Amino acid sequence: MKKFALYILFLVFANGYGQELNLPVFTQYLADNDFVISPTYAGIGDNLKIRANGLTQWVGIKNAPDNQSVYADFRISNRTGVGISAYNDKNGNTRQKGVKFSFAHHLTLDYKTKQFLSFGLSYNINNFRIDIENFNTTYEIPIIDPAVTDDRGVSNNNFDAGVLYRWKAFYLSFNANNIIKKDTDGFLGLEPSRLLNYQLYSGVVIKSPNNKDVEFEPSVFYQMFDSDRRSSTDINFKYRKFDRKGDYYFVGASYRFLNDQFMKPLNIGPMAGITFNQFFFAYSYQLTLNDLSGFNSGTHMVTIGLDFLQGASNCACTKGTSQSYYR
Repeated sequence: MKKFALYILFLVFANGYGQELNLPVFTQYLADNDFVISPTYAGIGDNLKIRANGLTQWVGIKNAPDNQSVYADFRISNRTGVGISAYNDKNGNTRQKGVKFSFAHHLTLDYKTKQFLSFGLSYNINNFRIDIENFNTTYEIPIIDPAVTDDRGVSNNNFDAGVLYRWKAFYLSFNANNIIKKDTDGFLGLEPSRLLNYQLYSGVVIKSPNNKDVEFEPSVFYQMFDSDRRSSTDINFKYRKFDRKGDYYFVGASYRFLNDQFMKPLNIGPMAGITFNQFFFAYSYQLTLNDLSGFNSGTHMVTIGLDFLQGASNCACTKGTSQSYYR
């Protein structure tokens, strides 16, 4: 009975994150990779930035979600950037792979007060399938439905759009993801055709008054799904320390909760990262604090990356809010 209850609970939470074309955002963006959040960040900074993420969710639960992703963005002119991202996601017997192509353009609103505005657009290609070769009979289901004869795969195309405002060390981005409705298929039964979700990301980089090589960065990430208005919020804090060569390390923490349950967090956890000679490494851990906490040891995420092909822009609109963009 306990296993059955756990299985139901697992399905509720997995479906609650809305897997198809709505991969859950954990702390990938906090690994100094804002491009994960929004295409508007493509081309900001002086380097070609590559980040690879590996995420294992709810360690200890069989067939728990597992995700790998790669992000890269760079500037192609003084005011324009492009990026690409690819991902592979597994959740139980569901599989999806996809790729995004992003474009961003950056404008200067006022040079003296350092106000900048960026626009971004992404084209998404996603393939979702049910891994029927792993279906097994059980006591309750002694035979597999003979009508299940293929992998039930479906492909979709979609678009994301965003805008980013920066004023000195403050930033605020708004994104609409999966703007168009998804094609649905009869064999999937009742499935949502609206995958639109909104994301708001904001924060400020504060330089230490006592040490120019130290930065503090509080930030908040908000996400709401248009179909049922469910939403969640991350509250984050990071500390960075730079050396004379521009390399740095950071430590921080993230607190995630459903917006109608502020005092009942979904998870909370620390993170840390370091750069050395253009190589980047970060690790984050999220301790599950909901009803699944007794059945898993948390969520682990590792990020590795490279920053190279340095080339400064003549336009201040491609400068980031942190020293970490320029090493």
